Amino acid sequence: MQGWAVVETGAPLKEVSAPTPEPKGTEVLVEVTHCGVCHSDLYFQDGHYDLGGGKRLSLADRGVTLPLVLGHETVGRVVKFGPDAKGVKVGDHRVVYPWIGCGNCKRCRSGEEQLCLTPGTIGVFRPGGYGSHVIVPRAEHLVDLAGVDPAVAATYACSGVTAYSAIKKVLPLAPDDPVVIIGGGGLGIAAIKILKALKHQAIIVVDVDKAKQEIALQAGATAAVGGKDVDTTAEIIKAAGGPVVGVIDFVNSSSTAKAGLDALTKGGTLVLVGLYGGDITISLPMLPLKGQSIRGSYVGNLQELRELIDLARSGDLEPLPVERVPQAKANEAINRVRKGEVKGRLVLEVPSF
Repeated sequence: MQGWAVVETGAPLKEVSAPTPEPKGTEVLVEVTHCGVCHSDLYFQDGHYDLGGGKRLSLADRGVTLPLVLGHETVGRVVKFGPDAKGVKVGDHRVVYPWIGCGNCKRCRSGEEQLCLTPGTIGVFRPGGYGSHVIVPRAEHLVDLAGVDPAVAATYACSGVTAYSAIKKVLPLAPDDPVVIIGGGGLGIAAIKILKALKHQAIIVVDVDKAKQEIALQAGATAAVGGKDVDTTAEIIKAAGGPVVGVIDFVNSSSTAKAGLDALTKGGTLVLVGLYGGDITISLPMLPLKGQSIRGSYVGNLQELRELIDLARSGDLEPLPVERVPQAKANEAINRVRKGEVKGRLVLEVPSF
């Protein structure tokens, strides 16, 4: 098998090769056809996360070892499986749920594998979809994509299910209760389209880039605010007609998190998703006095991915704009994401598909 890997942090990806693994037990060998290029791949290439206050979390601190074949938004065809794998057959075309846990702890048994303390995430702790093949530990992590464009389906494994899970954390809301989406990039656009599919009628997007604001409005946002040297909180409240019940921050910087928190009404929820980095100072008494909640949201669970694929299959979820890029151009693709040159999502595609 071959793949594009982080061999040295801060450096371009390198093509690597290794023997194609033989699936054992419940394992399934999947030949990759598509893999999304996710913004979080940049953190793996850089080798760290900004924790704020001058602190960093390195890949080594997370238990990630190099070389690492990137790619956690994978779609592929089953080519082989172990003797104990059930419910799978050769030729199945599936979305790979990558946020895999140990399978035995309370979190995993409750269906929240993404919160397992000993994760085995594909594309993070296991070779991912920037390669020719991936090993999936159990067939249950393969989701049928019939009726959905496989390039679009690949993005649902991370950005899609991340947006969907974050949205569920501010629900239930009345359809006309404004929901604020901070960040008009791929995650923000995915959230707008999902909210539309769920029949939500009031969606405010916040972004400093006017071009991204326009794209968000075209995607279905009902208002767009933000820019340099503006009072973001005041603009949100003006656009919403008052403080808001739900804010989802797909950037999660010091400034965006503060703006989102300050825009909340009593009983409101701020969901923090992005990994930009930074910190904020919070007046602790005000949280109970206002009954507000601040929640982190890390990707989504397997059931949420299934629900999202079903929503896409129903025709209610409008697909994201996707640009297919040959897998051999992985470096070019990840550099375009870094430069912010992408409208929608880039998906690596195996030419023979």
